[in-house]
Amino acid sequence: MPKMKTHKGAAKRFKITGSGKVKAKKCSLRHILTKKTTKRKRSLRQSTILQGQDAQNIKVLLPYM
Repeated sequence: MPKMKTHKGAAKRFKITGSGKVKAKKCSLRHILTKKTTKRKRSLRQSTILQGQDAQNIKVLLPYM
């Protein structure tokens, strides 16, 4: 069998934690920021842990991470 390839687009956007969870940056912090509250923008800076099927799909794209 040939080696599986890592999906490079996913590798730049997601990280696998030591316990095997998928970490990602939150969305909605690129533009149209004037109508968003300071509290909301501050919370969007934090990374998040993906849940359920989303995490499983990403793990398929990152076989060696």
